Amino acid sequence: MCGIAGSWDPRARDAAETLHALGRSMGEAIAHRGPDDSGTWVEPDAGLVVSHRRLSILDLTTEGHQPMVSADGRWVIAFNGELYNHAAMRADLAALGHRFRGRSDTEVLLAGIAQWGVPAALIRGTGMLAMAAWDRHERSLWLARDRLGKKPLYYGTTAAGGFVFGSELAAL
Repeated sequence: MCGIAGSWDPRARDAAETLHALGRSMGEAIAHRGPDDSGTWVEPDAGLVVSHRRLSILDLTTEGHQPMVSADGRWVIAFNGELYNHAAMRADLAALGHRFRGRSDTEVLLAGIAQWGVPAALIRGTGMLAMAAWDRHERSLWLARDRLGKKPLYYGTTAAGGFVFGSELAAL
């Protein structure tokens, strides 16, 4: 099943430890969505934390750990779902020079985002998903769901003007 959560408040500039604690707390609130692994990624100068709970299905190794950073370091993703056509996308990306560490569809989506951008990668992908992708160069956060909305994604603002998101309201 997996689960994602996060918080972004560009004005906050919280310490990395504070953001990690927030991300862990958000992830623990949805721990039942992913008992196999958990991860938290922070960018303190952006006031951003992204958390992930993992249910390992396609890649059972640590190479599928999330949040995952792209090979070029530009993108960070937390992904809940499955890309049904990930093998075909992987072949297309390999032909363009991309190399993969593991077998996860998350890594394929991340390489697709790095190659084609978020909208084009999502159009090429077929499946069910909810994701958060952070562009470290543009300092922008992308949230997306599959076309039918099979995977949940809730979001809102905090009283202090921050932005929060998660696979369940409990994470918020």
